[in-house]
Amino acid sequence: MRMLARRDYPRAALAQRLVKRGADPAEVTRTLDELERLGYLSDTRFAQMLVAQKSARFGKRAIAHAMRAQRIEPSAARTALDALAGTDELPLARAVWARRFRTAPKDERERARHIRFLIARGYGVAVALAVVGRSCGGAADRHTEDEADPDIDGG
Repeated sequence: MRMLARRDYPRAALAQRLVKRGADPAEVTRTLDELERLGYLSDTRFAQMLVAQKSARFGKRAIAHAMRAQRIEPSAARTALDALAGTDELPLARAVWARRFRTAPKDERERARHIRFLIARGYGVAVALAVVGRSCGGAADRHTEDEADPDIDGG
């Protein structure tokens, strides 16, 4: 109870900690079942908290990986991740990238490092390329900007 009073835990992590401290595994299972029944322990609540905590800094893939690492029940993880289903990751990835780098990459090596950073944060390759491609001022981006400027077309 002291552990749960401080913060939420997923069931598997709490069971592992209790057994590691010398508790009888059968007694741990019975106790955790009772705590779940009383509403003190909930993988669903923990998963929702994890999504809320990490969604501003990580992509959906990284959050799902964190849930697997915490051994959250798969149905609880899916339910919590459904909250991110309608979220566009591109603006979030741009914000994460801007907080970390602040300036566009100077060369291809640095551009690759920026892309790897975003992928490690759980964003897809397409999202990472979209963020870094726009921010590094590549030829494709200049072409798009040129079309939007009527003075360049002589018009």
